[in-house]
Amino acid sequence: MTGSTAAQLREVVDRIIAAGHWQPGDPRILIVTDAGYDVTRLAFVLADLPVELVGRIRSDRVMLRPAPPREPGTNGRPRKHGGVFTLADPDSWPTPEHTTDTDTTRYGHAQAQAWNRLHPRLTHRGSWLDHHGELPLVEGTVIRLQVQHLPGDRDPKPLWLWSSALDANAELVDLLWQVFLRRFDLEHTFRLLKQPSGGPAPNCAHPPRPTAGPG
Repeated sequence: MTGSTAAQLREVVDRIIAAGHWQPGDPRILIVTDAGYDVTRLAFVLADLPVELVGRIRSDRVMLRPAPPREPGTNGRPRKHGGVFTLADPDSWPTPEHTTDTDTTRYGHAQAQAWNRLHPRLTHRGSWLDHHGELPLVEGTVIRLQVQHLPGDRDPKPLWLWSSALDANAELVDLLWQVFLRRFDLEHTFRLLKQPSGGPAPNCAHPPRPTAGPG
């Protein structure tokens, strides 16, 4: 699924550029995905395009921090990974690079925390099964969003996002989670447009044939 999704996204981005809707120097094109897509794999495959991806990740994911600087005189292979960042374990979280607070009309108070340059530990499974050579480090920004309430007064759980932006500032962090939430509005709009209106079905019968007059 990831391969076909990447091909479709590449085609859309190429069409946007060919139509002149994106020019060098413009902000990167934002691609928003849900948890069913491997957003880190998509970011790696589409790295040559002027895009930035943000997608929801499962709350039981484990990320890794960058490897610490190597001590002078240390021998052996340098470390690829730093400490563990477990989304479900607040004790594993370092101090976030950014914390923002926003009051919204639909979700009440929203707080976003962001940690830069986190990456998953990749294995030759799933969408990385056919990857040739050493698996890469795909770093990005992890965002934890906690809102005050959800429509229908449901108990809100934290929402976790991963973005291919390496060093997102506070302004970009707020843009990313707001764009992700707006995605749901677009989905509901398309779903509404696809539903029947509920009115009387149009009469598509053929008109009666004219009868022959007196000869």
